[in-house]
Amino acid sequence: MRKHFTRDLAIVLAWALLMLAAMGQAALAENATPYPGTQIIATKHSYKDLVASLDAAVKANKMGLVTRASATLGAKAKLNKTIPGNMVVGVYRPDFAVRMLDASVAAGIEAPLRFYITENADGTATLTYRKPSAVFAPYAVPALDEMAKELDAIFAKIAADAKG
Repeated sequence: MRKHFTRDLAIVLAWALLMLAAMGQAALAENATPYPGTQIIATKHSYKDLVASLDAAVKANKMGLVTRASATLGAKAKLNKTIPGNMVVGVYRPDFAVRMLDASVAAGIEAPLRFYITENADGTATLTYRKPSAVFAPYAVPALDEMAKELDAIFAKIAADAKG
């Protein structure tokens, strides 16, 4: 009887260790869309071409390029290290800024809204952004929600134009 108990206990312990290891692996897995409203758009553009296409799409849709940050450029300039292309592009416009602040000063931390361009291993690039309605939803302010819906349409159009 003790022999069977020891064997069964060993099996249960081995199973438990396997489950813990699997859970640890799951915890290490990346969640590409940790926030609701995240839009991920695969393109056929190269990284460089998507950066240019996004710039043109923002301008064509009468929005402003407010910020630009790139770990790729920083790594090259400061560390002499080459990494795959990535760039965060902040986009907004003064009239939306005024409306946003009239609705919620706290929401000001969300501006400018961002697009994220990443270079893929196959030479193409991906465009990612969060829908403005998802960004502003936690504030639960009707005027902000109304403005965000307008921005949803503009951001979707910018993304579609950039994708080509």
